[in-house]
Amino acid sequence: MPSLKYYDQPDLLQHKNRIRIAVSLFYFCQGIAFASWASRIPIIKSNLQLSEGELGTILLMLPIGQLVTMPLSGKLVSKYGSHHLLPITAIIYSCILCLIGLATNAWQLGGILFLFGVFGNMCNISVNTQGVLAEDIFKKTIMASFHGVWSIAGFTGALVGLLTLNLGLSTLQHFLIILGLVTLSTLINKTFLVPPKQSTTEKKSGSFKPDRTLISLGVIGFCSMATEGAMFDWSGVYFHDIVEAPENLVIVGYASFMVMMASGRFVGDFVINRIGRQRTLQISGILMFLGMIMSVVWPNFIVCTAAFMLVGLGVACNIPTVYSITGKHKTIPSGVALAMVSSISYLGFLMGPPLIGYIAELFSLRYSYGIFACFGLLLFIITSRLRVFKEN
Repeated sequence: MPSLKYYDQPDLLQHKNRIRIAVSLFYFCQGIAFASWASRIPIIKSNLQLSEGELGTILLMLPIGQLVTMPLSGKLVSKYGSHHLLPITAIIYSCILCLIGLATNAWQLGGILFLFGVFGNMCNISVNTQGVLAEDIFKKTIMASFHGVWSIAGFTGALVGLLTLNLGLSTLQHFLIILGLVTLSTLINKTFLVPPKQSTTEKKSGSFKPDRTLISLGVIGFCSMATEGAMFDWSGVYFHDIVEAPENLVIVGYASFMVMMASGRFVGDFVINRIGRQRTLQISGILMFLGMIMSVVWPNFIVCTAAFMLVGLGVACNIPTVYSITGKHKTIPSGVALAMVSSISYLGFLMGPPLIGYIAELFSLRYSYGIFACFGLLLFIITSRLRVFKEN
């Protein structure tokens, strides 16, 4: 594909399938890099002799790095283009992953995780901007499938982590393998990334403030990501303490949620193209609410497994849909708009799990999940009132 300075619809249409593969592989690379880090957390904790409290404090450095970089990421994407920024940040992100394997104390690990969050956010804004541009070429919704690839990368990263542990490879050796894979994929696929639209580039100067639509989209993202965070961090505890599942089956709650979230993303584009974004999000909000309430009212193994599956389906398409609409903002460049909405959304992921813990400490974990069920209803209400869905 010839190198283009700006988006050229006729030329890009000739390569649209190859572009979709390239963008999907960048999502995959980001997902497997993050999952590789997550798979090694217990080993790193043991090697550095960290207590639970110390590890919890250190882990906060990653989302802090992501949050403080949100405005900068949007400006960089707007100024230089996601097609230029993404290949660079993807490789740097994997290099910093390798630095984690070299950390010898808590201070080093905290500082490296901060940088990991910084470049992870730059990758996130860049790759989602690419998703929006690729979606525009196809003239239909394909964003959910990109996020589905990210979910598959999470499973793959966990499996690779398990394999390297059984082979006796060190954390650094494991991460070097990931760096090699990401670098090779980046070099092969970078020429198929989509350049920015001319009109978007013309809007890049000046300062921008989020309007009511972007704030509402951010709140939808907040509700969804707060629920995701609650499921990621607390589903195992819920099955252990509330459901009282056997030790070897505690993982079923988390697994049922993750499998349905990934599956929902791969069928999500078909559903959205059939019934529309607004109705899909409305159904998603109801599924989130029903799943959380079912787990509170009937805390037994079978019902809670089914309930967590509903929650997984409920959150599957929310963030891809929100990002897709955000990237098509008429007056704000895609990268800047995505950074604004991501900032609000990611607060949910950051605040959700601790909030669950605080409520559980005061009352009970069941009470926490009951309160979080309200996020599904809030998502439904906001979605029903937003006009932007009729414009996209």
